[in-house]
Parts: sequence; C-alpha cells; structure tokens
Amino acid sequence: MTLSIGIDIGGTKIAGGLVDSGGTIVRRARRDTPAQEPDAIVAATVELIDELGAVARAEGVEAPKVGVACAGYIDKQGANVLFAPNIAWRHEPLRARLEEATGHAVVIENDANAAAYGEFLHGGGADVDDMVMVTLGTGVGGGIVLDGELMRGSHGIAAEIGHMRVVPGGHLCGCGNRGCFEVYASGSALVREARELVASGATEAARLREACAGDPEALRGAHVTAAAQEGDAAALALLSKIGRWVGEGCASLAAVLDPAVFVIGGGLAEAGDLVLESARIHFADELTGGGHRPSPRFVVAQLGNDAGVIGAAALAERGRA
Repeated sequence: MTLSIGIDIGGTKIAGGLVDSGGTIVRRARRDTPAQEPDAIVAATVELIDELGAVARAEGVEAPKVGVACAGYIDKQGANVLFAPNIAWRHEPLRARLEEATGHAVVIENDANAAAYGEFLHGGGADVDDMVMVTLGTGVGGGIVLDGELMRGSHGIAAEIGHMRVVPGGHLCGCGNRGCFEVYASGSALVREARELVASGATEAARLREACAGDPEALRGAHVTAAAQEGDAAALALLSKIGRWVGEGCASLAAVLDPAVFVIGGGLAEAGDLVLESARIHFADELTGGGHRPSPRFVVAQLGNDAGVIGAAALAERGRA
C-alpha cells in the first residue's frame, strides 16, 4: 500500500491527511494555526505528522513521505519559505526543521501549486497535460501545469496570477500595486461592489439590503450568491461582472500559456455558471485568434478544500515532481 502525508498550512488552520495513491484521504487531522508564532506552527505541524505517521505505521507503511503546502513564496528547491503574507515566516528553513523533528522525508510547496497539482492528478484537470487553476477567494491564486509538470519559475514563485495588472492605475491591491487581477475578480471584489451598491440606496439593491439588514458592512459574498440563485437581478449582475473579469484575465493567460483547461476553484466557484457563463463569453470575446484556434474549457474544481492536502501528498510521493 502506498500512503503519503499531506499537510496544508493556512492562516487559520493546519489541515492534514493520510492519502493513498488514488488521491483518497484515508485519515484526517487538523490543528489551529498560531499564525504569529513560527515555532508554534512548526510544533503543531510536527504533531500532525507524528499523528498521521502512527496511523500509516499501523497500516504497514513505516516511513511515509510528507508534503507540506504553505501560503507563501517557496524557493526553487522546495526547502525554505521565503515569505508568507499571513504567517510570520521570513526565510524559514521549514523542510530542514520538519525533517529533523520527525525523521520523515519532507517536501515544501506553495499552497496554490499543491492544490493545482491535486486537481491535475485527481480533479478537474485529470484528463489533460496542460492546465491553469484559478482560485477565486479573498484574493486570486493560481497554479500552472504544463506538459504534466508544475511551472515554478527560476526562483520558485511563478503563477502569482492574482497580481497581473489588468487596470493600470486601478483599485489599490494588498500587494501595494494598483489594478491587479485579484482586485477585480475575487470574492473581495464581489463584496466591495455589492456593498457600494447597497450604500448607494439604489432600488435594485433591495434584496441585498434585506440580506444585510441595511448595513453594507454586514454583507458577505454568500449573501450575493444566495440572492443570485433566487434570481435577484442585481446579484446576478454582480456575479456576471466578476465573471467578465475572470474571462478577460484568463484570455491573457491563454495567450501566453495555451492550456487545455482552466480549473476554477475557491469560494466563488461555488456560484458555478452564475460566474462561469459570463467568464466563458468574455473569454471568447478577448481570446487572441478566437475562432481560429482550439479553445480551453472552463471547469469547476472537484477537490474543494482537500486539494492542497491531496496535492502536497502526491508531490511528496513523486519527490516534488
């Protein structure tokens, strides 16, 4: 039996799983993330590896390999976390620390890359060699697989697609630049636009105003999606606008990368065709040479929040392919 350990370290929780070769999580474990205490994060991760390693040994696998997905910049060697925006890590030698503490072989990967690899092997991209994963959450993340290999770039930090500039001089992004893709195509963008509509007093925002009891700051993306699913015209228009930005951004990516499929994940993917129908239309309008070339498909990610754990485990088993 082949079993590997996948760990996904996020800003609020550390998720772990013992994963078989088919991408099935056979045992789960988790810890809260002490985000401002780097040593405590390492300690909590070691606890998870030890817990899942004991389960593996009971199944006859003495030393399962370990893959760790982190929300941050990972160096080319998969050894050090160069920078993590939501965790207090700067040039953290994470692989060495975990290997020393656990005795397991460990690989480190960016969380979006790990999720993309999980979807490539066992999810929405399992039938192709070339795919781009676009995660629409608080921001926009991404992972790129070309010819069956993760694209990491010369320094290990490629595929930060949320920070492509799509509107010169546009809205300020958390990265410090203006006009980034994620400022227009993310869940945060949806909430910003919806709150502005409610605050304007527009009559068409009546359903959204009801959802937040008249307080724009209480409005959430889930409120907008729920209203759209009920047929509310304003909510439908807001999601369609997000879809427009997704489609236009993906058209730029397709001009460079030529993937066979875009796998759309993250919280906004739960809206399904309420976002993707618009994305497909605007993608077709903007794709260079459209009508004279094969066009990639848009599909919803299949692995949900498990993608990072599954992808990290698979990368560990393959030696961070």
